[in-house]
Amino acid sequence: MSASAARRALIVVENLPVPLDRRVWLEATTLAAAGYEVSVICPTGRGWDLHREVIEGIHIYRYPEPPEAHSGAAAYAKEYLHSLYHWFRLAREVRRERGFDVIQGCNPPDLIFLLALWYRPRGVRYLFDHHDVCPELFEAKFGKRGLLYRVMRIWERMTFACATVSIATNESFREIAIRRGGMAAEDVFVVRSAPKIEKFEIRPADPAMRKGAGTVMGYVGVIGQQEGMDLLVAAADHLIRKIGYADVHFLIVGFGPELPNVEADVARRGLGAHFTFTGPLYGEDLLRALNSCDIGVSPDPKNAMNDISTMNKVMEYMTLEKPVVQFDLKEGRASAGEASLYARANEPEDFASKIAALIDDPEARARMGRIGRARVMERLSWAHSAPRLLAAYDRIFARIGR
Repeated sequence: MSASAARRALIVVENLPVPLDRRVWLEATTLAAAGYEVSVICPTGRGWDLHREVIEGIHIYRYPEPPEAHSGAAAYAKEYLHSLYHWFRLAREVRRERGFDVIQGCNPPDLIFLLALWYRPRGVRYLFDHHDVCPELFEAKFGKRGLLYRVMRIWERMTFACATVSIATNESFREIAIRRGGMAAEDVFVVRSAPKIEKFEIRPADPAMRKGAGTVMGYVGVIGQQEGMDLLVAAADHLIRKIGYADVHFLIVGFGPELPNVEADVARRGLGAHFTFTGPLYGEDLLRALNSCDIGVSPDPKNAMNDISTMNKVMEYMTLEKPVVQFDLKEGRASAGEASLYARANEPEDFASKIAALIDDPEARARMGRIGRARVMERLSWAHSAPRLLAAYDRIFARIGR
């Protein structure tokens, strides 16, 4: 504790406010518990609208939420320039009021290295927290590469070049840091995004959320262009109308730019009675919703990004002993193992058949649920990730001044 008492970290995140970003919040509170002085720069939004706030000892500096880019270089420039301005503005405030020795940049976008470069001559070092593979994210979002894809590859390479230490969410990301980013293996630490078990208690279902259905499928997460919600709706249509499983309900928890389109698709197919869209839920409300489900669904399609990404929702389903249905993704299998059934890539009909198989076999559901929770308890919970985060910080502080 005494060795960490004077250590100061500034965490910068652009795409979600804190503490809503669960990974960043776990990182920040873990560092604070270890004696670090932690400051966070993030946007406002989703009800977190105070520009200055201290929560659990974490000093949070928020700036106006940037406009999210959906297409075109001009839209991206507007979003990123907005954020860059506020990063530099607020970093000056943090530096003056609290100080920092390390900047932890949480992508996307891969531009926080610019802030780190500005402070590097002042002895500050950069720790890159690799949340998303941004070039692949762009390709998944827009279905093409082109100039912006190539620019993102350059930004990614510069990010790794500026980082003294990098933390990866899984082994696939670690491989990218070493192979594509040119980082030394000993400077890359795997810190998995994982639930804090104490926050995910198994409780009885809430009948009001089940809507009287025999089987409830649950989804929690972002509702965007690359999350595969169109495939989930198509799978539900096939399950209900073609296979004949009418006594089912889909409980959709989350927010995102595609939500109106997904709701319209459900209405067009005449499936409104089988879907509930709760919007974003947090804390006790989220726990009540997830505990009311029988099967967790993760319809993220197979593509270059999703295949190597760890899905937080899968980890949360497993923590609450829910069996999972997902498409056959490399890191999806690495996370869930035998706690999940895997549909053929991007085939909603096969996704529906996997759901039907679990509906018909309650014993298999219970067994898979137990396997999933055991995997989390034994090796995938935040209790296993926290020491690796602290080891990464020990590594970067050992290299400050060199």
